[in-house]
Amino acid sequence: MGERILELALAAGGGDRALLEPLCNAAVRAWTARLREGLTAEDCGEAFPCAAAFTAAADLAAGEGGATSFSAGDLSVNLGGGQDRARRAEALRQTAERLMEPFVRAAGLWAQGVEG
Repeated sequence: MGERILELALAAGGGDRALLEPLCNAAVRAWTARLREGLTAEDCGEAFPCAAAFTAAADLAAGEGGATSFSAGDLSVNLGGGQDRARRAEALRQTAERLMEPFVRAAGLWAQGVEG
């Protein structure tokens, strides 16, 4: 499954294979930890590899840096890439969450059996 996830992440976000591989591995661990009790990655069908790939691609997009604007004398250039990368990363994360929603415990803080 690891190679399939890496292929999907490359297709979803491009980038450097050497950098995406550890990000894919981290995404697999994160999604596996959130699976509902008794479920495996294989039980999720194609949702699991897609979600892991999108998560890795989002992490890569969020981590890409570099200057987005610079000035030299009277010349000023704004590449506007930072906001675009952040929006792309967020869209990929939301898609991954939507794909895995039927298979995982809810993210965030919640309490069970607490009387209010």
